[in-house]
Amino acid sequence: EGLLTLNLVDEIVGNKGNGNKESVAQGTANILNGFFFGMGGCPMIAQTLVNLSAGARARLSAIIASLTILLIVLVGAPVIGKLPMAALVGVMMMVAIGTFEWSSFRIINKMPKADIFIGVVVAAVTVLLHNLALAVLIGVILSALVFAWESARRIRARKYLDENGVKHYEIYGPLFFGSTTAFLEKFDVQDDPENVVIDFKESRIADMSAIDAVHKITERYKKLNKSVTLKHLSADSRLLLRNAAGAIEVNIDDPVYKVADK
Repeated sequence: EGLLTLNLVDEIVGNKGNGNKESVAQGTANILNGFFFGMGGCPMIAQTLVNLSAGARARLSAIIASLTILLIVLVGAPVIGKLPMAALVGVMMMVAIGTFEWSSFRIINKMPKADIFIGVVVAAVTVLLHNLALAVLIGVILSALVFAWESARRIRARKYLDENGVKHYEIYGPLFFGSTTAFLEKFDVQDDPENVVIDFKESRIADMSAIDAVHKITERYKKLNKSVTLKHLSADSRLLLRNAAGAIEVNIDDPVYKVADK
């Protein structure tokens, strides 16, 4: 929630915060707080929005707010205790109305359905379980799954024969665990010529499932006495294949590009 709050403040104020510094500071403070039997804490979005709407722009405002709350707890508790609960509910309702992004309703029909679903799930978890951190975690997991699904559908292969009778497969899109099935379906092993080139100029091998897919397709061609050459592999893709050299066998032919001298 602290990083979410930092991003929100950056958008409103127009500054660029340091997420790493904030995380280290918050973690250090919470660790030290534990030695004094205190509770851990983090920046909160609602309170931050109220603070910003009041005109605060410096970190001094957070210190003043903390001291004010401490003063209320130590001195003003008897007075606060006499306030009717309905009045406090009204205050919180006005805070919610003032901080809610009402403009989101105007664009909800233009948003991807997956984003709408994830937003509804996050909101429902937050309201029902009163746990924003858990809701954000669930939202991140769902977003990652949606991204993996969409990326898996985007892998494509451009096929052509050159003048030497070599079949070329130019792969587009990332090759990872979600796209391996679609990747293997792109090849016509039975009808392809003896020499095949798989070009990864617009793709990259991302994980062990992708390496296994490359190994499977090369083995299929090898059983038919056909040669497969991999070209234009990225540096990280070559590293993955090199680390898996004991498990798979592939033929890599990457040209080395040099800058011509003037």
